[in-house]
Amino acid sequence: MMVKMGQNKIVKKQIVLGSVKRHPDGFGFLIPDSKEIVDVYIPRQSMKGVMNQDRVMVEVFSERSGDRLRGEVLKVVERSQKKIVGVLHWLNDKAGIIRDDSHSWGEDLRVQKINGMSAPEGSWVAIEIIHYPGESKAFEGRVVEILGDIQSAVSDVKRIIYQSQIPTDFSPEVKREISGLKPNPIEKDFEGRKDLRSKNLITIDGATAKDFDDAIYVETNSKGFLLYVAIADVSHYVVQGTALDKEAYERGTSIYFPGTVVPMLPEILSNELCSLKPHVPRLCLVAEMQFDFAGEKKSAVFYEGIMESKARVTYGQAQEVVDGATPPELKHVEKNIRACADLAKILMDRRFKNGSLDLDIPESQIILDSSGEPIDVIRSERLFAHRLIEEMMLAANVAVAEFLSSKDIPAIYRIHDSPKPEMLELLENYLRTFGIHLAKGAVQLQKKLTKALEEASHKPEAAVLNILALRTMSQAQYNTDNRGHFGLGFSHYTHFTSPIRRYPDLIVHRLLKNQIMPKSKYRLVPLDELSGMGTWLSACEQRAAKAERLLVSIKKARLMQKHVGEKYEGIISSVTRFGVFVLLRQFEVDGLVRKESLSPESLEFDEDNLRLTAKRSGKSWKLGDLITIMVVDVDLQNGQINFDLPENEGRKQLAKDPRKNVKGSDAKDRFEKRSSTEKDSGRVRQTRFSKRGGKDSAGKVSKQKKAPRRRR
Repeated sequence: MMVKMGQNKIVKKQIVLGSVKRHPDGFGFLIPDSKEIVDVYIPRQSMKGVMNQDRVMVEVFSERSGDRLRGEVLKVVERSQKKIVGVLHWLNDKAGIIRDDSHSWGEDLRVQKINGMSAPEGSWVAIEIIHYPGESKAFEGRVVEILGDIQSAVSDVKRIIYQSQIPTDFSPEVKREISGLKPNPIEKDFEGRKDLRSKNLITIDGATAKDFDDAIYVETNSKGFLLYVAIADVSHYVVQGTALDKEAYERGTSIYFPGTVVPMLPEILSNELCSLKPHVPRLCLVAEMQFDFAGEKKSAVFYEGIMESKARVTYGQAQEVVDGATPPELKHVEKNIRACADLAKILMDRRFKNGSLDLDIPESQIILDSSGEPIDVIRSERLFAHRLIEEMMLAANVAVAEFLSSKDIPAIYRIHDSPKPEMLELLENYLRTFGIHLAKGAVQLQKKLTKALEEASHKPEAAVLNILALRTMSQAQYNTDNRGHFGLGFSHYTHFTSPIRRYPDLIVHRLLKNQIMPKSKYRLVPLDELSGMGTWLSACEQRAAKAERLLVSIKKARLMQKHVGEKYEGIISSVTRFGVFVLLRQFEVDGLVRKESLSPESLEFDEDNLRLTAKRSGKSWKLGDLITIMVVDVDLQNGQINFDLPENEGRKQLAKDPRKNVKGSDAKDRFEKRSSTEKDSGRVRQTRFSKRGGKDSAGKVSKQKKAPRRRR
């Protein structure tokens, strides 16, 4: 065990395991597996052969001066990357190279022209690594798939899947295990289950959804509302320890890209046998909850069931029913939908009164054509129908978390810690710049934040303030320590309602069945094993979210590529040392205006108030300001969009045509005379306005001086 002295000091050298973050300048930082040890600095000379995210064994010791810990890599325990993607450049007719533009590998990758895979120069390719950096042979790989030209929208999803190391094809073992499955359950599967097929259970999902995890039904009685939440019984089909189970765990979650999905489970399960499709019998795990008329839960029971969805309802259709304009095809489930809406309103009001945050964060929806090209980016409207289904799911998740906690068994929870004090202080500063102050006294923090955001809801910058509040929040995660969920204001919370697309929900189903069916095949999981699963599944979730965000960014960049040179109105959504990000009003798209484009003057960055100010003129750009911009260029590889101020266009035109800099009728003559003289003397001067080298935030020298978009 490492003995710590003060913040970072350790008594003697220790061996520590963890993963490495490689810095573009060559040094690295170890993220130790142990939460008791702070990050460890690894010097450049010790990073040879180590790639970003590799798991390594490091000898750690305290530096002689200062509090920093330093480490020397002893060996690479596990490589983080088996395949990589990049742009292939041929060196000769036998070998090519993929440059380490991301600075993630430490050296360029050599590619041999073998196996008949001869990709054209400049193609995006997937490479299987044969020899890693630091080995006796050079860092080398072979082409396993040609992804195509970066200009082609078809290759976007494939490229991100490879970049993010997302598993796609299911193994032969999995395919063998599922080969005997039928589209519908058999009569033997119904034994010992409660039959709910007579109840008007329905699913409410998006129009394009195919994997229906959850169905709901509400009826009123003398005690209040009786809510049934029936969830697809994935655990019946995905047995612990099988190849199918191991592969589902490896994926951790389904990943939803615009127009496609990488499923956690094979489609025979996700879209057929487990999916709660209408008018066919399905196995389910049920949370049956009794609420009084004030929305207080009085009881909850859980059991295996059989159900038959009476309708596949879209959010739009459900909203029509709530609004009193029921479509004819839903008349038979109208009563259920309205009862669900009544209960949802009561539960939502109760939740907000108890301190649940109500962050109205707009989501972007990418509209694609058949070739994957973006046609538009729109704000995804949140209807009450969305909130309706959310409230039912929240109620079930809370009920299951409370039940597992009461049994005092190792379980996995969905936790969300309160914001760090320094982040909360920053948010308070931002709010004050808009004349909004958090309430004083012993008021619950969630209520303070909700009240402040409600106060700002009618301001033009309301969307920006909601985004800022979200950035202030800690990241939710899966953990065995039931610390509660700050954002929702729940002391007990887990994920139970989406086992088709989330592995943590599948774990919760098995734990729940272990308790309600003591003689079943479902076993408890030891605490240390469950803790490790929580860490892995949180990482899978983050990998999926990052990949989804990157694809959305690339599609947005593709859209704006068609609008280069056009002007739009927007609002400053973020202020940094290197410029401001502007969110457009016409599209749900944001891009960067670099500080040198804002003003030729030196600018001061006020981090507390998120403001850039010109030293001489005093002109400033702050969060929430309205601004007119012009689209100047895009980066399709990284999904970045660059804006400029329209008034700069005039200056650039002057720079391109020096004749326009000279006043008077003889301007043309003088310019042509000077040009002739320079040509004759062999000294033709070329103005280099946009081609001066500049370093981006990763330290990379680029042809154009532009800062990359910051991931927020």
